[in-house]
Amino acid sequence: MNIIETDRLALRCFTAEDAAFIVELVNDPAWLQFIGDRGVRTLDDARAYITNGPVASYSRHGFGLYQVSRNSDGVALGMCGLLQRDYLSDVDLGFAFLPQYGGQGYAREAATATLAYARGALGLKRIAAITNPQNIRSIHLLKKLDFRFEKMFRVKPDQPESSLFVSEG
Repeated sequence: MNIIETDRLALRCFTAEDAAFIVELVNDPAWLQFIGDRGVRTLDDARAYITNGPVASYSRHGFGLYQVSRNSDGVALGMCGLLQRDYLSDVDLGFAFLPQYGGQGYAREAATATLAYARGALGLKRIAAITNPQNIRSIHLLKKLDFRFEKMFRVKPDQPESSLFVSEG
């Protein structure tokens, strides 16, 4: 069942059947560089990632990261959705797409629809976004979505700083 639909895209809850896609996405070099290694190497690892991440979030918060696919052919392109992180008071917009689908407006379209869903269906006013300060593509997209830089912070003292952006709508 689709949670969000746009002209070109469908966003739906992840299921165990998405394991192969997750293995590909979370081991993409850009994911590893900018988001981090999640230790997902096998289909079993991916199923556990889906169950303990997105599926747990759907149950706990009523939202999470969604699989983004193209309406025209059903091909999975990436993920986009909302996260409630332990270290942030605001809900966080997250997105990641396979590199072959970059530069085609899919991330912007999915993120715009997710923000509309967050504000409309969920009633959220302030939404955060976290990114690696070297992730120029994500920062560029966040600015297009009217997020503004708020501050640098560390999730944990031994980790590098991340950039926190916010959108208040």
